Amino acid sequence: MQKTLFDKIWDSHVVIDNSQDEHAGDTTGPSLVYIDRHLIHEVTSPQAFAGLKQSGRKVRSPGLTIATTDHNVSTGNRSLPVVDEVSKMQLETLGRNCKEFGITFYDMTSPDQGIVHVIGPELGFTLPGTTIVCGDSHTSTHGAFGALAFGIGTSEVEHVLATQCIWMYKPKSFLINVKGNLRKSHTITPKDIILKIIHEIGTDGGSGTVIEYRGQAISALSMEQRMTICNMSIEGGARAGLIAPDEITFNYLRGRRYAPKESELDKMIELWKSNLRSDSNVKFDRVETINVDELAPQVTWGTNPSMVVDITDSIPSPEEFAEGDENKRKLAIRALEYMNLEPGTQMTDVHVDRVFIGSCTNSRLEDLIEASIVIKGRKVSPNVRAMIVPGSQKVKLEAERMGLDRIFKDSGFEWRESGCSMCLGMNSDILSPGERCASTSNRNFEGRQGAGGRTHLVSPVMAAACAIEGHFVDVRDWL
Repeated sequence: MQKTLFDKIWDSHVVIDNSQDEHAGDTTGPSLVYIDRHLIHEVTSPQAFAGLKQSGRKVRSPGLTIATTDHNVSTGNRSLPVVDEVSKMQLETLGRNCKEFGITFYDMTSPDQGIVHVIGPELGFTLPGTTIVCGDSHTSTHGAFGALAFGIGTSEVEHVLATQCIWMYKPKSFLINVKGNLRKSHTITPKDIILKIIHEIGTDGGSGTVIEYRGQAISALSMEQRMTICNMSIEGGARAGLIAPDEITFNYLRGRRYAPKESELDKMIELWKSNLRSDSNVKFDRVETINVDELAPQVTWGTNPSMVVDITDSIPSPEEFAEGDENKRKLAIRALEYMNLEPGTQMTDVHVDRVFIGSCTNSRLEDLIEASIVIKGRKVSPNVRAMIVPGSQKVKLEAERMGLDRIFKDSGFEWRESGCSMCLGMNSDILSPGERCASTSNRNFEGRQGAGGRTHLVSPVMAAACAIEGHFVDVRDWL
């Protein structure tokens, strides 16, 4: 029987299979799935631990869970006390719970602290063929390694802690072929690819599916770039994103703390090579093809990630965006009002107040290197407040070793500590009402970066150029 990569991982982890009625072939109920790796942070774990204590349960496999602080942490001076009482309570509660239940915890003082979806891969905790969950929607990031990774709710966090399993309905399979070559000038990036995909399929196009990304453009990407693609699968409505592991994947894993040691890793690689790939003639439930040969830098104009255009385009009218869909037309009208934009405005005429380079989408070392190429020798516009937030302490220290921090600071960027920062506004890094931001994060919903804040999603190089000019520019003209 021919199987997709998703099917192979699913089948090898199902404990109780209720995914199909043997007579009708229809989905009948959730299946019980074993979980190999569990990541937790301070926001979605307190109630889960409280539930364990109330029921007198222990954590079944403490060694399969790691914890870090990321959502609420300050990215400013870490020596100062946490002012927000809710944030302080959540941070302290996570520390106590991890100590009580024997879970490895990377707190704000740890050299391994960082965004949960950044430190998992860099520590080698993320491995091909595994199932990975976290109480965070962007757990899909880890699918870049050929892992079935998805976000879960707080009650499910408790269930995984207690049983190392989860009940879930089996998603459908969705193949997206990405054809073509990205230009070698660093101006067209994986962020542009995934924004284009979301524009094409819509924010609900992947609903109820696991997307497998394949094609020449995907195979050529580094692991950090693949993580950007899989990270935003959830913005297209998918349950998870997957990229089959290859030599690029295997080389990335060598020498990392939680990864198998050399001899054992070589044996695992042979198994991964033979097993972790969709069979050649397998049929997916849905297939789409995207060509990126002529792809331009992408920028969002509205309040969901599908509201995106080429940098050379103008903002569409609600009718243009809707293409006959009345609900989409109403959404576009509301989005334009919230964003204070007029149809027909050239994207290059849109000015910004803030620039944020960071988040679990684009805060890795390669992202910072590419931004530094644009920024070096230039100055941030006096009308813009710009900040760089590394995804982890390891990223921060390596960037400083390379001198990237000096490039950023000399240009006028703020160089911050690691954390989720302005991606979601659960800390002190937020927009003021009416402020407009070019952001490398993953969501541009109303109020996502602060009440009344207006968010435009772009790549790191586009955000960097925007910071210098004070408005959106076509970075292809720069590099």
